[in-house]
Amino acid sequence: MQIYQHWQGVEQAHRGASVAMGNFDGVHLGHQHVIALAATHGPLGIITFEPHPRSYFAPNSGPFRLMNAEARANRLAKLGVQTLFELPFDATLASLTPEGFVAQVLAKGLGVSHVTVGADFCFGQGRKGTAADLKTLCAAHGITVHLADLVQTGGTDISSTNIRAALTQGDTKTAREMLGHWHRIDGAVIHGEKRGRQLGYPTANMDVTGLHLPRNGVYAVYADILTGPQQGRYMGAANLGTRPMFGENRPNLETYLFDFKGDLYDHHLSIAFVEWLRGEEKFDSLDALIIQMHADCDRARAILTATK
Repeated sequence: MQIYQHWQGVEQAHRGASVAMGNFDGVHLGHQHVIALAATHGPLGIITFEPHPRSYFAPNSGPFRLMNAEARANRLAKLGVQTLFELPFDATLASLTPEGFVAQVLAKGLGVSHVTVGADFCFGQGRKGTAADLKTLCAAHGITVHLADLVQTGGTDISSTNIRAALTQGDTKTAREMLGHWHRIDGAVIHGEKRGRQLGYPTANMDVTGLHLPRNGVYAVYADILTGPQQGRYMGAANLGTRPMFGENRPNLETYLFDFKGDLYDHHLSIAFVEWLRGEEKFDSLDALIIQMHADCDRARAILTATK
């Protein structure tokens, strides 16, 4: 998948794409519906924005993203996307009128042939442009537009907001029903305090800054190693939280991979949250913590073995 992080000077080979356009936070089933429709009109591309416009307009609103740019790109690649236009959302882009956005970005800059968006899509300065406006404005440049209906599951709208609510409760299965895949956190393995190694459970630590996090606690997870010589999928148990046993208060994700030996520092992992096992606890002793870790791993292995 070719990734562009600008909208000017796109190579001729990547012009003429049929694009799905939106933020695609989570790449849930509603997003996948839009993407599948776009794929029927030509070479498949995605237009999205980085940072998320909400981060630009409300930088102090707190973490809300379901996935970072890396995780989103990984998921989009799995859907067969050929070109990802990850447009920088800055003052220049934010100031474009709906007419300017269509003329300068879609037509002149990216040279798209077709655009598919959700029926509730808004764009341009002050979000003044509606999906209907997009259709009218694009027609003047010979660009066709398809408006996709919203998608539901069990009578509930599939949305990033509803997925966040499920994850906040530790309800990974409901989140999966809306996502069409397990919720994941992707990123590089960073150096931690190495306490897990001392306890007999070496863990891979990952930064979770800027993300809306699932409920704190211990999870049964799948861990996909994305880079390096030991690429592949492993079962594991992960702790997401602030590690009260050690008096810390900064959110952290640390994952113990079953049946794995090796160094993962600076390699990239994708952690899939399969089932919440228990909340964070402060134990009376390290021995009590280790006993609980044994039990957590046994339970996680049993769940994952039975999970398809």
